[in-house]
Amino acid sequence: MRLIVISGLSGSGKSVALRMLEDLDYYCVDNIPPGLLPEFISHTVRSHDAQYSLTAIGIDARNSAADIQRLPLQIDELKRSGVDCEVIYLRAETEALLKRYSETRRRHPLSRGGLGLAEAISEEQRLLEPMAASADLVIDTTRTSVHELRELIRQRVGAHTDGHMSILFESFAFKQGIPNDADFVFDARSLPNPFWEPGLSEFTGLDQPVVKYLSQHVQVQRMIGDLSHFLDHWIPEFIKTNRSYLTIAIGCTGGQHRSVYLVEQLVSHFRKQYPQVLAKHRVINKSKP
Repeated sequence: MRLIVISGLSGSGKSVALRMLEDLDYYCVDNIPPGLLPEFISHTVRSHDAQYSLTAIGIDARNSAADIQRLPLQIDELKRSGVDCEVIYLRAETEALLKRYSETRRRHPLSRGGLGLAEAISEEQRLLEPMAASADLVIDTTRTSVHELRELIRQRVGAHTDGHMSILFESFAFKQGIPNDADFVFDARSLPNPFWEPGLSEFTGLDQPVVKYLSQHVQVQRMIGDLSHFLDHWIPEFIKTNRSYLTIAIGCTGGQHRSVYLVEQLVSHFRKQYPQVLAKHRVINKSKP
């Protein structure tokens, strides 16, 4: 049995993630009381019913604080009993959540007793901290569209197989902020910038003119070599600790040239060693029609 626990802040995309897993043939239950989780799992395992072989449950702050505090321990017990269990936690910056609630005019589940929206979001962050701290994968949806989140769940969670780490390399723009869900963050802004070269600014790190330009610079190749050497050593160490997911972010000023090129080079290198290596480009993917 494979069990995925989806938790996170209201408005961060939990329902989208659950629906995507349902489309991938998971048996999905939203907001099950944590106290019923052991009994629910015991029932599904005893039943030997194939429909429960892939199960996903949603748990959020509508449950009591005591139940949420106990949940990480219950999940650890499930893992020790042989259940393949992963916790996926979705978050977003407060400003993004405020905007989403303003646009949908929905009521936050903790907006009660005179608690304002910003205060409710802050309280929810506090209540769910145990889940965030114990998560196998944290996904920041601040700048992620519904379509992008569905694809991310499909590629990283749905396609993830037991015994193999899912490794994501993502490019980003420092001017938009550092990704909050990355395990490693590297800075490529010291490298030569194609943006200032005549005729290259409109291209990206995926295009041959930029690839040719960057591949000719010793500093660029040295950084690729240094990052490859560093990660060649440390990825196996993460695997030894039974980590299922690793996110490596590489940034440059605009997120279109240097960081994209480095991500593609590193993905090419590590796909030779690991079966589940993905690339994500935060900026250039946004510009696609």
